[in-house]
Amino acid sequence: MACFVVPAVEAVVVSAVDKCTRKKEAPKAVSQDAVAESTTVVPFRRKIKWLTRMLWGGCILLAFEHLWHGEIVPWFPFLTAMSSPEDTAEMLHEMATVGVTMAALITVVWFVMCKVADVIAKRPAPDDLQQSVG
Repeated sequence: MACFVVPAVEAVVVSAVDKCTRKKEAPKAVSQDAVAESTTVVPFRRKIKWLTRMLWGGCILLAFEHLWHGEIVPWFPFLTAMSSPEDTAEMLHEMATVGVTMAALITVVWFVMCKVADVIAKRPAPDDLQQSVG
């Protein structure tokens, strides 16, 4: 019914955080140590962009699916589940269970992705690549 609304709200919040981090992580004069460290760490700004894209992509796909099944209509109240109080209660229950679970699962997958990316970025290069570079 409206389970996509919860991840959409999270996507709006994360998009706002992304905008704020862009301003804070503006290019600065960096030392040689900072340059060496930046090559082994994925910047937070890039990680936030991953989460934003995952959330917006899921919301768009779910909204399309709900539109396809006739649960979203182009006239007020836009969601067919809001036509009666009983349907609205069922919709709010679905948002509280399914929507929150989907948003939490996406966030957990993103968190694991970030940890794996950090491990891969900090991993030393294989010997054959080091020899060809050096």
